[in-house]
Amino acid sequence: MEYLDLVRKNRSYRGFDSTFTVSRKTLESLVEFARLAPSSVNLQPLKYFLSYTNATNAAIQPLTAWARRLQPLQLPKPGQYPTAFIVILQDLSISENIDRFAKDVGIVAQTMLLGATSMGLGGCMIGNFSPEKVREALSLAPHLQPVLILALGKPVETIVLDEARDGEIAYWREEDGTHHVPKRPLEELIVRLERP
Repeated sequence: MEYLDLVRKNRSYRGFDSTFTVSRKTLESLVEFARLAPSSVNLQPLKYFLSYTNATNAAIQPLTAWARRLQPLQLPKPGQYPTAFIVILQDLSISENIDRFAKDVGIVAQTMLLGATSMGLGGCMIGNFSPEKVREALSLAPHLQPVLILALGKPVETIVLDEARDGEIAYWREEDGTHHVPKRPLEELIVRLERP
């Protein structure tokens, strides 16, 4: 798959085939990709909780909130929940500074989602959750701070990338569930030097 195609297919999916199983081995492969990613001062403070069983998935799913811009629509719909999660954790015994490693979290999350896309899977980064509730639900040690959750599975929805018009970037859904994501045009993103 060409890299640009991979980037285009790597969307924030919010509907999954509930009959498709994501294995522990697949999740371990994604963490291997993350393990090799860059880390600030190479400190590598991130750890990963792998959820691929009905029990742990059922513990995580209700603690997450999705697609705030589409409220009151509740996503994912029942029967379309992800079949795996990776909870990205910061090991506070390595560094207590969450903000300093926020970029590392983004790097590993995108690396894993691109890897998942290359495997025919899809996912969604979820930042809307209570770290304390997730830690408690998963019985995590106090020094492991949840910082981001990746939902993973086999996508069952269609996502269309549109050119943003007149600065309108709100994503939206058609009645059939097709999800539209406006993207600002390239010309709008590149800053050019103003000459006197």
